[in-house]
This record gives sequence, structure tokens and C-alpha cells, in this order.
Amino acid sequence: MSMDLDAPVPMVGMQQEQAISATILCCNCGAPIDGTTAAGALCQDCVRLSVDVSQGVQRESTLHFCKDCERWLQPPTSWLVAAPESKELLAICLRRLRGLSKVRIIDASFIWTEPHSRRVKVKLTIQQEAFQGTIIQQSFEVEYVVATQQCPDCQKSFTHHAWRASIQLRQKVPHKRTFLYLEQLILKNGAHKDTVNIKEAKDGLDFYYAKRNEAERMVEFLCSVAPITSKKSQELISMDIHTSVAQYKHTWSCEIIPICKDDLVALPIKLARQLGNISPLTLCHRVGSAVNLIDPQTLQTCEVPTGVYWRSPFKNISDVTHLTEFVIMDIEPVGQSNGRFFLAEATVARASDLGSNDITYFTRTHLGGVLHVGDSAMGYHLAGTIFNDDNYEAIENSHQYGSTLPDVVLVKKHYARKKKPKNRAWRLRRMAREYEEEAAAASSAPAAPTKRQEQEANRMEADFEMFLRDVEEDQELQQTLDIYKARKAAQSADQMEEDSGSDDEVPKINMDELLDDFDELKMGDE
Repeated sequence: MSMDLDAPVPMVGMQQEQAISATILCCNCGAPIDGTTAAGALCQDCVRLSVDVSQGVQRESTLHFCKDCERWLQPPTSWLVAAPESKELLAICLRRLRGLSKVRIIDASFIWTEPHSRRVKVKLTIQQEAFQGTIIQQSFEVEYVVATQQCPDCQKSFTHHAWRASIQLRQKVPHKRTFLYLEQLILKNGAHKDTVNIKEAKDGLDFYYAKRNEAERMVEFLCSVAPITSKKSQELISMDIHTSVAQYKHTWSCEIIPICKDDLVALPIKLARQLGNISPLTLCHRVGSAVNLIDPQTLQTCEVPTGVYWRSPFKNISDVTHLTEFVIMDIEPVGQSNGRFFLAEATVARASDLGSNDITYFTRTHLGGVLHVGDSAMGYHLAGTIFNDDNYEAIENSHQYGSTLPDVVLVKKHYARKKKPKNRAWRLRRMAREYEEEAAAASSAPAAPTKRQEQEANRMEADFEMFLRDVEEDQELQQTLDIYKARKAAQSADQMEEDSGSDDEVPKINMDELLDDFDELKMGDE
């Protein structure tokens, strides 16, 4: 047996001694740790307990929220729409914290809080290198206080004259039925959603906008649904001579054709011949983007475009405020119809003449499909009436049309109603009324209305009641409007019985077709 003297001798004892010398005890808890990788002679548990990597990150902050438009402030000046517990709101919350740029974000999530607590809590998980080669991960909560603050756009809506564009919508007629119909179309299509403010004026409404393009879209909508002419003007507010940047206020003056539904119109003879040779004495049966006229004696219809009207304007010779009640004594259908109207020959008498004289009038009417013997109808009494209108005088002196003028022009069927407006099961929304109610609720001591304001309010109520009756009686008009269920109101059984007994003949609106008032449902939930 031989031994190689040059072979290396294993150093087992030395390696064990080095391994033992590399293991040290934690200076805090005494646990054995690897001294070569230990962070300041501390174990991992003691490092987590003694080192706070989130020390430079905010634990509390404030979020600014606009209650009017429900937007959140993203500093410095941006206002963003963000749903509760959404990614957008989480991004706004993280941007509000100072010190996050020095750490690495691993996870972020919302902690549920009560909505009325005005608090938002976010759980953050971050990583940071505490010592060389030692990375610590830590989770903590951040609490945000939700503070209300008006955004600049909403501040303009509550400040007078803080607008850039305005629309003055007018219709110069004794009643405002066409304008009220146009108001419902605006509400149905949401064309007023960009308005800063809406005010009710003498002959119409004023719309105020923060941007010019929003007002231009509104003018285009108005021209598409009503016969309107518009004029634009602008006023210089300020100008920077160094940059040549100018600030203007733009105003559109919009006027609706002063002819409403059921008005009696005397056309110029030349214009009547251009419109299909229709009889010059016509009745307005519809107002849309153009004025639609009908000859009640022949059922011939025509359409007067807006441009044609303003090139040769004319006015009505009588409106619904001058209607007279007639009683149908006899009526015979002629057999001619145009789909909606039926021609008939009727013998009528004024309701005020019954029992005092036997004067009757013979006329042709387009209401042959709805009138029967004994019914009442509202119409214009032309016999013995003097109209201060040049077009009507030209018609009377004309050999072609003078001999065919009727004594009575029937307009619509009359339903017996009580004088006091009834409590309806449906309602229509108003634009300016909602803005005025909000302003009155915000004011602690509203000023008492003057006598002139009370008279104007009574006239508006009468016009609106007339429009509501038109909605009840016209099914085609109902299909173009958004009709809502009436708000809950206390009504006694005697009143309900009285209402149902007095207006049995009045057409009823189907309750299944009414829309729910979401504002009322929201108030009920709260």
C-alpha cells in the first residue's frame, strides 16, 4: 500500500469553520441568519417591521368633485367624467399622491365605502429596495376626502352674462301654441342639454351657451323642425393687440312664422296660384318645417316652405281666440276624402242663437269623419265680419273667389269641459319652468311678483292649458311628444268622481303609453 505525497489534503474542518463563522444572529430578535446576505444584521421579519418603504408616500389626500356635472378634477385644470370605482377614478386618485414616483406600484384597488360618507379608500401595494440587494413589498391604505367644488362650466351657468353665444327664439302671436309644441320637440330630442341657462322672455325663450358651435347646432335643429328665419350678430368683448386674439359674443335672432295650427289664413291670390291653384282662403292644419294649409271646401292641401313665406309674407286673419261655438243641425258626407279628412256638407247654427232665433248656415267642412248631428264644433263666423286685411279684401273683390266664400269655416270638434282645469293623469315637461324652480329653491327669500308678472303668468297658464287640450284631442300630436305620468298628488274621491263625470266626452290618453318620470322615481328612492 503506497501513498501519494503530492495529493492535496481535504480541508473539511476549515470549510465547516468558515460556514459557522458566516452564520450570525439577528441583532433584534436573535434568529440565526446568513451574515453574507443579511441587511444590517437583521432578519427578513425584522426588516419588514423596522423599515417602512411607504414613508414618503401620502396617506391622506383630497378629491374635488362637481355635483352639478358629476365630474372630477384632475390637476391642474382638467375635469373628467369617472364612474365610482372605475379605472379613470383610480388614475385620478394615484395622480393626487406625492412620493409614488420613487417606488414601484404592484397593485391598486378600491376599498368599499358608503357613498354618503364622502370618503374614498384605495389599497396600494408597492416595492422598494431597502438595502443593497434587499427588496421589500408593503401594502397600505390611502384615504381621500371628497370635497365639492364647482367646475368653470358650472360656475358660468350660475353667473349672469357668462356666456359666449345666445339664441333669441320668438313668435309674435297672441297665443304660443306653436312655440309650446316646439318646446316639447326640444325636450324630446335633448337639444337643450348644452345650454348654460334658459330664460323665458315675452314672446319666447332665450338660450345661452358657453361655446359658439353648440349654439349653431341648436339653430340647425330649430330650422329642421319649425319654419324659422334666423339672423346672426356678434359683439366684440376684448382683443389682445399683441396676439390678435379677439373674444366675441354671438347672438342668433330666430323668429317663427306667426301662423299657428287652426288659424284662418288669406293667401295672396298670386301665391295661391303658384301653390297648386288652391283657394286663397285656407285653414292651417299643421305646422312643421313648413306651414301646411288646407281648403276645407275641397280638401286640397298645399305646403308653404319657409323661404317662400319670407319672400312674400302674409298673416292670419283670425286665430283660435276668435273661435265661435256652432251646433251641427244636419250633416251629409260627400264621399270625398284624402286619408285623414272627410268632406261633408253641414247645416250649423250658433250655440248662442239657439232658442232666440232660427238662423242657420250652410257650409262644407273637412271634419265629416268626426262630426255628427247634435255635436258642437268650433269655427270662424265669416258672415258679417270685417277683416282688416288686404288679401281678404282682394279675395272678396275677385270674380273667381268672391262668390265662393263660405259663411262659416269649421275648425275642430268641441268637447264640453268644466271651466276649471281638471287634474290630469299625465304631464308635459317645461324647459324654463325647471330652471326657474331650481333658482327659486336656491333663493331663501324670493321677491314678490308684480301685477304685470302675475298677468303674464296667467296668460301663459291659459295658453298652456289650451295646448294640453290640443294634445288630448289630437292623437297624431300625441305620437310626436314625450308624455309622462303625473306626479303623485293627493286627490279626494269626490274630486276624482267629479272629474270623471264632467269630462266623459273628452278623449282619454292611454295610460300604457305614458312614460315614467325618472326625476320623481329618483326622489322617491332618496
